[in-house]
Amino acid sequence: MAHMIWKGAISFGLVHVPVQLYPATQSEKVGFNLLDKRTIDPVGYKQINKRTGKDVTRDNIVRGFEYEKDKYVVLSDEEIRAANPESTQTVDILAFVDAGDISFLFLDTPYFLTPDRKGEKVYALLREAMKASGKVGVASVVLHNKQHLAALIPLGPVLALNTLRWAAEVRDFDQFKLPAEGVKAAGVSARELDMAKKLIDDMSDKWDPSQYHDTFRDDIMALVDRKIRAGKTEEITEVETPRESRQSADILDLSDLLKRSLGRGKGKPASGGRKRAADDEEAEANDEEADQDTDASATPARKKPKTTRATRGGGTRASGRSGSKTAPAARKRRAAA
Repeated sequence: MAHMIWKGAISFGLVHVPVQLYPATQSEKVGFNLLDKRTIDPVGYKQINKRTGKDVTRDNIVRGFEYEKDKYVVLSDEEIRAANPESTQTVDILAFVDAGDISFLFLDTPYFLTPDRKGEKVYALLREAMKASGKVGVASVVLHNKQHLAALIPLGPVLALNTLRWAAEVRDFDQFKLPAEGVKAAGVSARELDMAKKLIDDMSDKWDPSQYHDTFRDDIMALVDRKIRAGKTEEITEVETPRESRQSADILDLSDLLKRSLGRGKGKPASGGRKRAADDEEAEANDEEADQDTDASATPARKKPKTTRATRGGGTRASGRSGSKTAPAARKRRAAA
């Protein structure tokens, strides 16, 4: 259910019709947020000085009207509020005109008006009288501290209020290069005109808005739904600092990980795995050499634990851990000696 945004009355002559105003449309546009791809955090827009590129604090931002190129009149919020039209609670009908006289170019935002405070009878009276006359009302109304021109239109069981653009907001045709009006003046033959009219007749149909869809939105929403069902979603995360010794753990994109895995070829270890394996082999070889040196010069009194030796990756390894693998062989050699 739409939320009421205004309450007042339609006024014409001495008649007042109590009404409530509701938005007649809802947005179905596809909206995208800008995100930081590393963390999926939303990305905002900074307020900067366009000339210097420096940040501007909120208390240093004012409103200005550009009356000439790069020349402004600065207006305070108080001055702008004082110039705003006074809020009223009436839709003041200024005149009734034929519905076909208002061009589509002037139509702006539609609203629905519903009866309020037991005003159903007078509401219905105005609606039916306008239907019978074929007229629409041209009205003035203040919404959100802004004055609007509007058209009051009977539409089935409801009275619609469609705000209109002011005449100065609609461009004049004269500024465009257009072909002359009239068949002869435009150089169109009678045969061409007949064929065009026949094509229009063949394509004519009754207006049914439900037959038309925003196919771009439909495709995007279907794609989003498929990704959700496939588990391909992202959540806000902390940015991880890459670590050389754990490259695979820092890969957040599963498809990238699979590509890297396939790129290694069957039976080939990852580059990080080869490096760690080489480091382990070298460290183990060093431990065996140290054990052999110890066996050659050891005395029964020496039973101190071996000191740790730093590996190439920056961690520490206890020599005694690797030496424990060669200890049985060393004892056999000592027993044979």
